[in-house]
Amino acid sequence: MAGETVVTIIGNLVDEVELRFTPGGAAVAKFRVASVPRTFNKETQQWEDAKDGLFLTCSAWRQAAENAAESLTRGMRVIVQGRLKQRSYEDREGVKRTVYELDVEEVGPSLKNATAVVTKAAGKGGPEVQQARRQQGAASAEDPWASGTPGTGRPPAGGGGGWGSSADEHPPF
Repeated sequence: MAGETVVTIIGNLVDEVELRFTPGGAAVAKFRVASVPRTFNKETQQWEDAKDGLFLTCSAWRQAAENAAESLTRGMRVIVQGRLKQRSYEDREGVKRTVYELDVEEVGPSLKNATAVVTKAAGKGGPEVQQARRQQGAASAEDPWASGTPGTGRPPAGGGGGWGSSADEHPPF
């Protein structure tokens, strides 16, 4: 959408990726990235971390969430791009607080000091994702976005599904 603030952050994962599912079955991955600038101290001839770094909570959805949970681990250097969101709330003591979060569009490992083997993901997720779905009792692990004939991913008979007028017609992709 126009007017959104898109940012790219490079940093290290602070914790393991936490994968959950909405009641409708959509996967959501939450993780925090720490970006701490380093400078070279000429007096000591050593690299030093800045005192204050940026710690940003990130949320990825659906297939990207599942892929992140299966691919990324704590401490890994990552590149994350997404829409920066601001949220204000009042804590338990009544103090007003503001947090910044990143709604992730793209995430992956940094290859600056590492290598990666890229494998195209299957649509259903790996064993860890399937087990998480079972544990959380997702409504439909087969196709959580199906709105038509249960378990088929097709619109209800009689049309109105958006892919065409026939229930036997498959999506155009």
